[in-house]
Amino acid sequence: MQVITVVSAVFGARCSVLVDDDGSCVVIDAGAGVTDDVLALVEERGLRPAAVLATHGHVDHTWDAGRLSAALDVPVVLHAADVYRLADPFGTLGLLGSSGRPAHDPSGPLAQAIAATGIDPASYEPPRRVEPFGAVTGERSADTLLELGGLRIVARHAPGHTEGSTLYLLGSLAFTGDVLFAGSVGRTDLPGGDDATMQTTLREVVATLPPETVVVPGHGPTSDIATELVHNPYLTRL
Repeated sequence: MQVITVVSAVFGARCSVLVDDDGSCVVIDAGAGVTDDVLALVEERGLRPAAVLATHGHVDHTWDAGRLSAALDVPVVLHAADVYRLADPFGTLGLLGSSGRPAHDPSGPLAQAIAATGIDPASYEPPRRVEPFGAVTGERSADTLLELGGLRIVARHAPGHTEGSTLYLLGSLAFTGDVLFAGSVGRTDLPGGDDATMQTTLREVVATLPPETVVVPGHGPTSDIATELVHNPYLTRL
């Protein structure tokens, strides 16, 4: 299995393309502007896409999900608790950063970041084909096994950054989205975030992963659980 990274120009969000030895593939986190590169990769290698996964519903990880899903004729897959965000990607973020402006305000930082890439912030189209897993109960969902082409991926609910934040586990890899970064964790002050829930997730979900697990976050460099348990201040103080 091979992992190919495409980095979105918006907040440097990581899009990962997981390619199995049999030619099937899965896309994780289709951020703004990644579609053309992913489609070129699929065509060049003759890949057979199975799904577009989202670690959570924030728009910097899902902006191209609808476009890519339609182009590849595959579903967008994410936890049920974050599906609502796909219909209103700006509004469900509330206030972004310290600007004091709504995220959907054209002068807001998110809209500006998208516009700076040459993409019209008003051009977002929600995915038409969504296949959620898990349940909206307020409790952490049990693991879900996703069998996608030749890939068997465990979706592990990890709420705190958003209600439906998810780790995708495959072999020794953990695609952590905005739950865990190298040296940090995702913010909890946006709508749907909750610090107490994040602390539980870090203690019961993240810290219990095997130490050799490679962390592939939604932004920034990769790491591993052993390193994070020693050096990440949000884990060392648990």
